[in-house]
Amino acid sequence: MKKQQAAARRSHALGDLEITRSLRKLKRYQFLFEELVKRDFKKKYKRTVLGMGWSILAPLLHLLVLSMVFTRLLGRNQPHFTIYIFCGNLIFTFFSDATKGGMGTIMGNASIFTKVNVPKYLFLLSRNVQALINFGLILVVFFIFVAFDGLPFTWKFLCLVYPICGLILFNIGVGMVLSALFVFFRDTQYLYDVFTMLLMYMSAIFYPVTRFPENIQRLFLINPVYLFIRYFRLIVIDSAVPSFAYHMLMLADVAVVLAAGCFMYKKFNTRFLYYV
Repeated sequence: MKKQQAAARRSHALGDLEITRSLRKLKRYQFLFEELVKRDFKKKYKRTVLGMGWSILAPLLHLLVLSMVFTRLLGRNQPHFTIYIFCGNLIFTFFSDATKGGMGTIMGNASIFTKVNVPKYLFLLSRNVQALINFGLILVVFFIFVAFDGLPFTWKFLCLVYPICGLILFNIGVGMVLSALFVFFRDTQYLYDVFTMLLMYMSAIFYPVTRFPENIQRLFLINPVYLFIRYFRLIVIDSAVPSFAYHMLMLADVAVVLAAGCFMYKKFNTRFLYYV
């Protein structure tokens, strides 16, 4: 028993040490990190008339199309159906933007880390910062829609910090896994396109899950993205805080994916150089 406790303490200490080292590296390469974020923004909106305006306009146009198509088909008995769709579109767009963009970060920056020894996760984090800023802009518009729809703003909206922070970490974990796989298997991008399309239909973005039997509704909880979407809907539309078990389920999904991503980066860190 004492040996197990000692081993657990050593493992915890090593984890804390690894986090401390990563934070020190991030501070050391702060200038490079800031320049990467600026470069990603300039690259994304290069030669566009609206520039960052597309960060807001594109999701709103997508929301408009979904509302026009599905309101009459599926939203007749669903109160605040526009906000219902907006919640799903908001979360899924953030997830898709961060993970798809993060997939090519190692390959896209090979010309840098093959010449200079820098932490490779900096490239992924810079891409996630860009996706987070876009998400923040759309989130402001979302709250404006909520106000116009007559939904009350309560203290429970503060609970939205939990799924937002969880989704940021979840996106980083998925991005780590994808970017590592993409170095060795270029087919990853095509398979992931199919996967995200399937995931979109399985995340109940534009249809209410109440149309299904209870046993089928529980199956949706297997989908981590749906957990984040449902959390937003419970807080904003139903003004209800999810249960403790729901919070733990989200935390478990984030922890597993983030641990898998960190493991792959640590295991294949030196091998990336031979495949880029």
